[in-house]
Amino acid sequence: MHIQGIGYYAPERIVDNDALSADLDTSDAWIRSRTGIRTRRLAADNQACSDLAAEAGKMAIISAGCTPENITHIIVGTVSGDAAFPATACLLQSKLKIPTAMAFDLGAACSGFLFGMQVAQGIMAAEPEATILLVGAETLSRRVNWQDRSTCVLFGDGAGAVVLKASPDACMPPGGIFPALVEGVICEGGGGGELLCCYGGGTRYPYRHGDIIGPEYFLHMNGQEVFKHAVRAMSDISSRLLKRLGRSVEDLDLVVPHQANLRIVKAVLERLQVPEGKAFLNLDRYGNTSAASIPMALAEAHIQGVIRPGFRVLLTTFGAGFTWGAALVKY
Repeated sequence: MHIQGIGYYAPERIVDNDALSADLDTSDAWIRSRTGIRTRRLAADNQACSDLAAEAGKMAIISAGCTPENITHIIVGTVSGDAAFPATACLLQSKLKIPTAMAFDLGAACSGFLFGMQVAQGIMAAEPEATILLVGAETLSRRVNWQDRSTCVLFGDGAGAVVLKASPDACMPPGGIFPALVEGVICEGGGGGELLCCYGGGTRYPYRHGDIIGPEYFLHMNGQEVFKHAVRAMSDISSRLLKRLGRSVEDLDLVVPHQANLRIVKAVLERLQVPEGKAFLNLDRYGNTSAASIPMALAEAHIQGVIRPGFRVLLTTFGAGFTWGAALVKY
């Protein structure tokens, strides 16, 4: 499976730590020391998740040298889509004017993009001519409690997208380092759902007309437990993927981790014995954008010239569920 092109989109509204400290018992120094985050992007009031996804999707399609007519499948990794139904992917199909495509959402929280990548592999095994638009897009700012300093300082909105093909010759990229070969991807999950959740609106806490919106409608996280699970899961699955592919950390030129927070990233790198200088980070500017995190960082690393021909790039993630995964990409 090959990445043919890539794109991303960050909303225009920038919210820095000082702005949050005006309404919360927190400070820029407190947030940066615990998370590494300085600013985050928030969707405008008239922007929904599909709007962010559409901007990233357009960029990816152009980057791949394709047209909307080439797209046969649309996968959107998100847990903050436009609606319970229809799928955000179906709304995205309309906005991008893609004539016909199998379109669906995938809910694996922060791991949504890598889960989507593994699903795309399965589709291509059945349909080798498929051209898949895979998007990670989130508007989690609509699902955080802005009075809870333990969670609201962490998250931002954004979208990242790639165009995937089984073989690299169906769409001709306009140059650069694409197509990139996905050498392997594995995803897992299970347990810990109550430690990172947002139950409101589902069948556990169903909507009833006239009800007051309670805390169950906003993101809840046990930060200490999530930290421990995330570090262990991301490092372990990365090591197993490298072993499966006959690679080692010495073969890595770059690591693009889920941009959860700086403490988690540093702990994962330490366990993998990867120098911090080999990690690409943009969480200081965007915060945790959940399923959009990895494709946004990967797109920026490409655009900034950090990734060069011949590079092997490790992607690794962890999300609510719990879910986790890793992928290795050869440029």
